[in-house]
Amino acid sequence: MTEEKKGFFGRLRDRLTKTRTTLVEGVKQVFAGRTRIDDEVFEELEQILIEADMGVETVLAIVEDMRRISQERRLENPEDLFEVLKEELASVMIPGDHTVEWEAHDGPHVTLVAGVNGSGKTTTIAKLAAKLKADNKSVLIGAADTFRAAAVEQLSTWAERIDVPVIKHKEGADPAAVSFDAADAAIARKMDTLIIDTAGRLHTKVNLMEELKKIQRVIGKRIPGAPHEVLLVIDATTGQNGLQQAKIFTEALNVTGIVITKLDGTAKGGVALSIQKQLGIPIKYIGVGEKVEDLQPFDPKQFVAALFGEESSEQ
Repeated sequence: MTEEKKGFFGRLRDRLTKTRTTLVEGVKQVFAGRTRIDDEVFEELEQILIEADMGVETVLAIVEDMRRISQERRLENPEDLFEVLKEELASVMIPGDHTVEWEAHDGPHVTLVAGVNGSGKTTTIAKLAAKLKADNKSVLIGAADTFRAAAVEQLSTWAERIDVPVIKHKEGADPAAVSFDAADAAIARKMDTLIIDTAGRLHTKVNLMEELKKIQRVIGKRIPGAPHEVLLVIDATTGQNGLQQAKIFTEALNVTGIVITKLDGTAKGGVALSIQKQLGIPIKYIGVGEKVEDLQPFDPKQFVAALFGEESSEQ
């Protein structure tokens, strides 16, 4: 079956193979040949889940819930825990609003996109812009990542490819000034949406966070209620390091949603559960490849189904 015919769920299921091998096969080995549920089962289960990069804190909470459910249901066969595990993972993923409306009541809808350099931030912006344009929305991009060499040029190249206008200044310009001008232009041109790329690194963490706060304030002054969405892009291959990065960004920004990229190249797909559990911020998009269609809105039930290699509930 071709990639196109498979659809996004099929590609997601295929590209979570590395994580699934670590997680599902490992769990099956824990249960294999055992005739009763004991402490050793839960201890080995903890180890497998940690290896899938779900994070110690998240894993301990999941396994503790599984112990409780096992006792309440009076389960005896270890294999019965397999269904309990799926229930637990689904319950971790579901809380929160996983949708982006892309609508603002008065003026353009403004989205800030943050994330460390190399997370896939620029390509994510381009894919989002292409999707919005395909939905007949007018899109403007603000190139406020002015401190990284060639960042503005890279974003401009993407924008030209998808035929979306960009507001940009010279390299090293004040990111807040770029953001203000982009907001001004979005209003003047009556654009539906404005997506602003922000710096992923400055000289120090403190400088970066203060710059991000400044951008947020400046946009809010120009467009009341903006930014309407703040998306944080995290590279799945960085695992728990990505979670630590996310925590730092959430200290500076009112992050409304997470975008997880590069799920196709990692055995650390379990980090999605850790992010959802520990940050309490909903995952809004996930990416499993380089094409525009490889970035899709996040569906928690489908993600868990794909993780376990099951058929889509939507099929």
